[in-house]
Amino acid sequence: MKLLKENTNILAIETSCDETAASVLRGSLKSVKPKFSILSSVVHTQINIHKKTGGVVPEVAARAHMKYILPATEKALADSKCALSNIDYIAVTSGPGLIVSLIVGTEFAKGLSLAAGIPLLPTNHMSGHLYSAFMSESASQFPMLSIIVSGGHTMFVLMKDYKNYRVIGSTVDDAAGEAFDKVARLLELPYPGGPAISKLARLGKTDIGFPRPMIHHQNFQFSFSGLKTAVLYYLDTLKKPISHKQKADIAMSFQNAVVDVLTAKAERAIAQFECKSVALSGGVAANAALRNSLNAMCKQKNILFAVPNIELCTDNAQMIAIAAYFNLRNGQKPVPAGKVRANPSWELK
Repeated sequence: MKLLKENTNILAIETSCDETAASVLRGSLKSVKPKFSILSSVVHTQINIHKKTGGVVPEVAARAHMKYILPATEKALADSKCALSNIDYIAVTSGPGLIVSLIVGTEFAKGLSLAAGIPLLPTNHMSGHLYSAFMSESASQFPMLSIIVSGGHTMFVLMKDYKNYRVIGSTVDDAAGEAFDKVARLLELPYPGGPAISKLARLGKTDIGFPRPMIHHQNFQFSFSGLKTAVLYYLDTLKKPISHKQKADIAMSFQNAVVDVLTAKAERAIAQFECKSVALSGGVAANAALRNSLNAMCKQKNILFAVPNIELCTDNAQMIAIAAYFNLRNGQKPVPAGKVRANPSWELK
């Protein structure tokens, strides 16, 4: 078993969906406060591959992962100036995500762990988003409301400190990012849908007044399926072909509805749990309207708002390395490679 030491090196591998990524982190496991730095980060994106089908095809994604995972890992090690013999732990995203994509990364990491004798740390993809907020040292003000908004998840996580957290709300159907992608397809926008909606929404002038699902519910659950359906029904009322201006108004109105729901529920959670900070992460955290709305609300309440750089919002291995680092500090032990399995439904708890 590795002992806690200064300058612990973690190699992280991420293949949960359609990004093949590797990263090396160096951090202290002995310091009183978290202390780490990212030595390298490599991401092979599959956007151009999946543009052809307008969405991720799992088998196609898995084949691309198999092609790029070794080169990505080798480059991450080279960029970090670390040999494999300098690595103390290997962290790998074992879930949640697409099963065929997860299997590629998990089995590769298991083989590397066994061949090199390096302890293996199966890591939850959502914990990567959760801990990515702490890339900035100023983010550690607790209690913290962590808002994770991605293609497959929309959740509120209450963090009492680096170790103690619990999910206080999540989506009952479509996640916000999933709704963005589906509405983008309704509007015949290019893949990926989220950025396309955000770009088009800047040209919108008239808010159509789409519903704000569950905005007045006192709990912190979310539902975006009905909002997507409202967009569909509205499109059915319009004369075809639909103009670019009409599409812009629809994109803006849809985005406004999502942002209003998330901001209103965040404000309620801040008051209920007396939060001192708010962190936003996940793919939808790259949305400027959502960032601006939450930032304005936090400024009004004089509390910290933390959001990762754009590169840390989308899937990457940096955040998996950061999560593994905090998990080690929190007492996580390595798992024998033979017992590690890809788990597409691994829930954050």
